[in-house]
Amino acid sequence: MDNNFFKNIEKKTGVNMQEVLQLANSLQNANFKDEKTVRAVIKKVSKIANKPVNKQLEDKIVKSIVSGDEKLDFGTISKMINKK
Repeated sequence: MDNNFFKNIEKKTGVNMQEVLQLANSLQNANFKDEKTVRAVIKKVSKIANKPVNKQLEDKIVKSIVSGDEKLDFGTISKMINKK
């Protein structure tokens, strides 16, 4: 993709697109039924989005994803984090 496209997204959102792409690559073969994996992803998304997640919200997100109620992707977790 065009480098200017990513620079524009970074400028508008404050989110480093390189970190997002690295996270997306790391998710491809991850086991999302594993609570430890899901917690690590939540922490990474929280850091990338610069939105702290308290223990209660993290537990709620983990339960929802591990149980299969929610799919695990950046958008889903980001929406959950922004609901707080």
